[in-house]
Amino acid sequence: MIAIKDLIKTFHRGSVNEVLALAGINLQVARGDFITVIGSNGAGKSTLLNCLAGSYAIDSGHIRIDQQDVSRWPEFQRATLLSRVFQDPLLGTCAPLSIEQNMALANRRGCRHGLGKGVRRCDRELFRCQLAQLGLGLEERLKDPVGLLSGGQRQALTLLMATLVKPKILLLDEHTAALDPKTAQQVLELTQQLIEEQQLTALMVTHNMRQALQLGNRLVMLHGGRVILDVCGAEKTAMTVEDLLAQFYAVRGEEFASDRMLLV
Repeated sequence: MIAIKDLIKTFHRGSVNEVLALAGINLQVARGDFITVIGSNGAGKSTLLNCLAGSYAIDSGHIRIDQQDVSRWPEFQRATLLSRVFQDPLLGTCAPLSIEQNMALANRRGCRHGLGKGVRRCDRELFRCQLAQLGLGLEERLKDPVGLLSGGQRQALTLLMATLVKPKILLLDEHTAALDPKTAQQVLELTQQLIEEQQLTALMVTHNMRQALQLGNRLVMLHGGRVILDVCGAEKTAMTVEDLLAQFYAVRGEEFASDRMLLV
């Protein structure tokens, strides 16, 4: 589904603030993979997702999605292939619009736009059915502005909208980091449910190693803009947090032991 070859991304090139964010990443993602991506601050996790989504132009290398070379595609064009949920719950929805209007926009992703009713009766029934699975009572609040919802409700709605039209790829960029622990767990359970039911190909960036080990079928660790660990299947299942820390320290050195707090 995804083939990344020799991907390089540099910020502030030629200045004193030059940063090599991705240093020649190579990664193959099979259809149906649910990959958790970990690494300390500055490892390149979010940059990798931004390059995949087209938010950042790459310096060199190639990105192929479902056999198509999208390396130079603009962000809006790649949006026909993938959906994304951000860390900030406010980014995935439009606050002044109602819940049903937000969902109507999501339901037309990848379609031609024209003049017509924004929300039809058949749409409303679909939205009610989809919202009911959240267990938040939002199916009875279709006409409420999204700005009235809590952060957790908005993030759950964003996740539902991101999968309303099945994307080829779902990108999750620390999408529970801004939520309280109870709400974060609810959103994670919904994430796993939607990915399993729709058999989605997904990449989820997280700082939490326990989440990274518990979720998905594959784990990738980044450091210095490179992949330093890529495990799946039984090997991933058998790993512990201590195993991941040992792998991390082997690359970074024991003097950086305080980075444990960035990963757990």
